Amino acid sequence: MLLVAIAAVRIGMYHWRQGAALIGGALLVAAVLRAALSDEQAGLLQIRGRAVDVLSYAGMGLLILFVALTITGGPLG
Repeated sequence: MLLVAIAAVRIGMYHWRQGAALIGGALLVAAVLRAALSDEQAGLLQIRGRAVDVLSYAGMGLLILFVALTITGGPLG
């Protein structure tokens, strides 16, 4: 959640590409945590089965990173 909060600040400062990349990174972190933690430890990361959760988090994270890094016309740095 800290990464998403930082991303929201960056987006609010009109650095939407950095913010989107941070959100994508947060989803990839969630995928790794969901894969590593037990079902009891996963807490709110657990939505469906472990495999579905990991694939969903990783897929959305990679998709958001792809969009953030390939769309032109905005500040990256």
